[in-house]
Amino acid sequence: MKKPLFLSMILLLSITLKAQMDQTAQRFASTITAEDLKSHLFKLTSAEFEGRETGTEGQRLAADYIASQMKSWNLPAIGEAGTYFQYITFTNQSWRKIEMKDADKELRHLWDYYAYPGTNPKQFDGNFEDAVFLGFGIDAPEYSDYKGVDVTGKLVVVYDGEPMHQGKSWVSGSATPSEWATDWRKKAKVAKANGAAALFIIDRKFKENVAEARKAILNSRNDMAKDEDPEANYAPNYFITTDLAKSMFGKLVSKVTGARDKIESKGKPRNVGFKCAVKMVAEKNYSQLKGSNVLGFIEGTDPKLKDEYVVVTAHYDHLGKRGDDMYPGADDNASGTSTVLEICQAFVEAKKAGLGPRRSVLCMLVSGEEKGLLGSQYYAQYPIFPLEKTVVDVNVDMVGRVDDEHKDNPDYIYVIGADRLSSELHQINEHANSTYTNLTLDYKYNDEKDPNRYYYRSDHYNFAKKGIPAIFYFNGTHADYHRTSDTPDKINFEKMTKIGHLVFYTSWELANRDGRIKVDKK
Repeated sequence: MKKPLFLSMILLLSITLKAQMDQTAQRFASTITAEDLKSHLFKLTSAEFEGRETGTEGQRLAADYIASQMKSWNLPAIGEAGTYFQYITFTNQSWRKIEMKDADKELRHLWDYYAYPGTNPKQFDGNFEDAVFLGFGIDAPEYSDYKGVDVTGKLVVVYDGEPMHQGKSWVSGSATPSEWATDWRKKAKVAKANGAAALFIIDRKFKENVAEARKAILNSRNDMAKDEDPEANYAPNYFITTDLAKSMFGKLVSKVTGARDKIESKGKPRNVGFKCAVKMVAEKNYSQLKGSNVLGFIEGTDPKLKDEYVVVTAHYDHLGKRGDDMYPGADDNASGTSTVLEICQAFVEAKKAGLGPRRSVLCMLVSGEEKGLLGSQYYAQYPIFPLEKTVVDVNVDMVGRVDDEHKDNPDYIYVIGADRLSSELHQINEHANSTYTNLTLDYKYNDEKDPNRYYYRSDHYNFAKKGIPAIFYFNGTHADYHRTSDTPDKINFEKMTKIGHLVFYTSWELANRDGRIKVDKK
């Protein structure tokens, strides 16, 4: 066979295969219809779901509805306890009151001492006369400050870190620090286990550390919580200055520092009992927010590629109710939720027909977005599938309305973030649009100088922070944004359908191309 003819046949075969792939993509994109989108959206915005505020019964009912769709498509229940849910818990803790006295001298929080709310009980009232200096507060097989010492009901005072001699730790036996030096919580745990009433840790870098501690202690945001249950696990714990420690030790300060020096030089525990006059009162504000991410998983068909994952996201929560007023959140973000449900079903139909995606696809509806991107933050911290195997996040947040700038041309969509980490992702979306949908792709809000900073304000960002390429589809804001007037009758379902097609085509290419997209930007 002549070489030019051989190459022509290869080219013809390539063109034929590409045409077949295009036809397959179009076949399943066509299952995304305005009628189906409307059905999902009207359900999600109904009074039954009461605005879907995270942590409310309305949000749980919305999650159940989404899960029921996934179950009807026979998707595997990959969530916790055989469900479609990844349950999330976020905790907000702050000090309502925290006071301390040393011999009737008023001490100042974040000046003489500091304490983290998350590792302390909700309420604590202590009045101490009996205390013991206990070295470094370590209780390990190699070295134990607690062995043979009764600290029951006493205030225990220890140094930070661990005993070191000539650059080696007496605990680890090497220059590598042990966990006792890197995780102070271990000291609070063993203090509790040994019956101590409270633990003071002498922070020899107090000024430096309190600056960082202040950020955490005064942070008003919800934090991810694998609940530490401090009442059960930790003795009340406070970091104190060396000056406060000296004041408490009084005339015994030389004995204490001498004991510390001998511990470090000999590696043998020593302790010093002493009398004190310390009074403490602490009360904290405590609240928990519970939600769930809903997981729709379509396993890939390619043995080599199915362990890579394309994640498609939208948040399904909204603002709930304020008194009798309900915030239906039709555009924000029942529109994105409905779109992702339809995309999920399109991939399901493809797999049922024996034409499923080569890579695995996770269609994930997240909660907690309106509280600070909490659901996607939780997934990024506790992923169901390895982040290093996650190819991309395709995020859909508000795609059902037309903003003032495009009122004469509703067939548009703002595209944000596609070129931030991967130039290929941008190119794939551009090609999908020019091939199939011909929407106007507006990059106005992708500008790094955009004062709205939308790139940082939706769920894709928690993937991008982990170095995973992400693309965010957004129709811009309108007068009904975050108002009770964001109702389903104002949704442009024809426009929404076209955007759903574009999102599917881009996701389809990402799930089926030979090589995963490269991260070529920082």
